[in-house]
Amino acid sequence: MDLGLKGKCAVVTGASRGIGLAVADVLAAEGADLALVARDVEALAAAVESVGRRGTKVVAIPTDTTDDAAVAAMAERVRTEFGAADVLVNCAAPASTGVRTPLDDLRDEDLRTEIETKVLGYLRCARALAPGMRERGWGRIVNVSGLNARLAGSTFGSIRNVAVAAMTKNLADELGPQGITVTVVHPGYTVTERTPEKFAEIARARGVSVAELESGLAAGVSIGRLVTAAEVADVVAFLASARSVAINGDAVAVGGGVPGQIYY
Repeated sequence: MDLGLKGKCAVVTGASRGIGLAVADVLAAEGADLALVARDVEALAAAVESVGRRGTKVVAIPTDTTDDAAVAAMAERVRTEFGAADVLVNCAAPASTGVRTPLDDLRDEDLRTEIETKVLGYLRCARALAPGMRERGWGRIVNVSGLNARLAGSTFGSIRNVAVAAMTKNLADELGPQGITVTVVHPGYTVTERTPEKFAEIARARGVSVAELESGLAAGVSIGRLVTAAEVADVVAFLASARSVAINGDAVAVGGGVPGQIYY
């Protein structure tokens, strides 16, 4: 299936690693030009080299999405390099530990960090890049959130992810008539380059071995294993394409399925 992304400009935040990097790679493989956005300059340079092997134009734009001025400068750089963005994939977010934090240990400042990065950061990028999409009469915004929006266990993780879903629906209703669809994807535990380190941390906190942790997590997924970042990226690429016009404002779970749950 031709996704119609050849020659499109896609901006991917959080693109230096994990799901963001996997999304950028798939979009480039589909023929899109890429603006890779992240804070880590060295990791971003490595990402550009990796994604650049696909043969499309790939530009690194180091940006802290918690800063209004930095996001405005990023959008201006995108206009200079590409004219306008056709696609925005918001993926820049604080890493989730996967460990439950008791009420007495929840700190206001930690929630502010979550909101500034994952909610307001996504909003800033959408606000900065949507005008160019409006001018072209076409655009796709995909917000990467997470299954904590549907599951208890991480108080702040649930708060931030539910907020992203709510923001997505509001933007979708506003921008849809202008040719711009906005969707949200909810990954669960996803296999990335950080998985060994992250699972070791979670296993220590739970007092189990890494093997026991992995087995338990896989048992909670309908397909019997964890989904990879590349598999999440395939779904995001479809949502970023012209083929996805029938989906707007909705959440798409990309965690491999949760046994026993019915969403309708």
